[in-house]
Amino acid sequence: MSLEATVADLARRVRVLEAEAEIRRVQARYMFLCDTPCPESGVLDDDHRIDLIMALYTEDAVWEGVGEYYDGQFGRAEGADAVRAHFRRFWGEKKDPELLLNAHYLTSEQIHVDGDEASGQWIHVQPWLFSDGTALLRSSRLNNAFRRSDGTWKITRTRTENVFIAPLAPGWASAYPSASVLMKP
Repeated sequence: MSLEATVADLARRVRVLEAEAEIRRVQARYMFLCDTPCPESGVLDDDHRIDLIMALYTEDAVWEGVGEYYDGQFGRAEGADAVRAHFRRFWGEKKDPELLLNAHYLTSEQIHVDGDEASGQWIHVQPWLFSDGTALLRSSRLNNAFRRSDGTWKITRTRTENVFIAPLAPGWASAYPSASVLMKP
């Protein structure tokens, strides 16, 4: 292989590695912003949280729950306005019981980059604690799509499918924060 071909091949491989790293950061930031309590410093209300999440999405993005359990629970939101409305239903409406804690753990990552488009698959697990003492553990498979525009990777599709939901015994978690101070100066 000539020096020019070697350099071109290395440059292409570096672009793929950089894309994978950026996509990983975008996906992890999305999950981070979805945690309750929200660990992002300076997020004073749910509208601000939703604005930060929406900055990760393209204008033509799709957010959908698929499969026999999530079809009816989440449905499909097409376009930024519909995706924003989806998040407002989740955080903008008072719920009883109130969600006290939700943390996302990502695993089994696969990222596939093809030029300025990519897909990624993950499994995530998240505990949920509610104000009435109930708790559950959820797991979902994610099959998401991304696009690079003006040098920035954004989410074009979030697709989630239920793996399992398991009730947890009352009091299984004995210490958890009412507010996150992780990112505060």
